[in-house]
Amino acid sequence: MTPAFSGSDLFTFDLQHMRQLARQYQHSYKAAQPFPHVVIDNFLPAEVAQKLLAHFPAVDSPAFVNRSAKNQPGKFGTVKGENIARTAPYIQHVLAMMNSYVMIQFLMELSGIPKLLPDPHYSGGGLHQIVGGGSLDVHADFNFEPQIELYRRINLLLYLNQDWQESYGGQLELWDKGMTGCVHRIAPVFNRCVIFNTSRYSYHGHPQPLNLPQGMTRKSVALYYYTKQPFPGEEEPHLTLWQDRPNGQH
Repeated sequence: MTPAFSGSDLFTFDLQHMRQLARQYQHSYKAAQPFPHVVIDNFLPAEVAQKLLAHFPAVDSPAFVNRSAKNQPGKFGTVKGENIARTAPYIQHVLAMMNSYVMIQFLMELSGIPKLLPDPHYSGGGLHQIVGGGSLDVHADFNFEPQIELYRRINLLLYLNQDWQESYGGQLELWDKGMTGCVHRIAPVFNRCVIFNTSRYSYHGHPQPLNLPQGMTRKSVALYYYTKQPFPGEEEPHLTLWQDRPNGQH
C-alpha cells in the first residue's frame, strides 16, 4: 500500500494507509513521555518532500516575516494565510492536504482527540526557518486562537533539512512538566514528522544556538489543529508560555 497518490502537480493522502499508520502508532503515541507524541520518518512520499523543499522560499522572500525576538532569535515564518498565498502553488496544495479530511481523520485516530479542526488561516504556522545562530527557547504554545475561536490541541512539525549533521544543533527538545530536564531530543532531519499534543505543560523548543554552514537554515512546516472544547482544566486562554531551564537561561 502506498502512502499517497502523487503526480507532477497532484498529491493526496491515501485514507486506508493513513488509518493503518494511525493504528500502528496510537498506543505508543498516548504512552509517550513527557507528553503524547510520535516521530514518523519518511512521512511524505520522497518525491513530494523533495518538491516541497525545491519550492521552499528563501528567507528574504515576501512570504516570510522576520519574527526574531528575545525568545526566538533568527526565526522567520509565514505567520498567516496571506503569506502562504505568496508561496508556490505546490506548497499551497501540500499544506491544504495537511489540513484535509484524511489528515484530520488520521490525527483523531492517532491521538484519541475527537472533533479536530484545521486552521485555514495557518495562524503562527505554515513555513518556518531559523538562520545560523538562531534558537527557539523552551515553551508551551498558545492554547486559543481568537480568529477561529478554537482551542489548540495538536502540533504537527515536518522537517525539510537534507544532510543535517548533529553538530549543527537544532534538535527538538521535549521537556518534563517540572522543567527539570530534557526527556527527548529529536534531530530535524529531512521528511521527519513530529506530532504531539499541546497543553499547558507540553514544553518544547530548540534552545541551543544553531551552528550552520553559510547560507543554510533550519526549515520546517508547522500545522496546528484545534477543537471547540479545551483540554480539561485549560479553559483560560493564554499566550506562549516561555520557560526557564535549570541553568537559568530561557
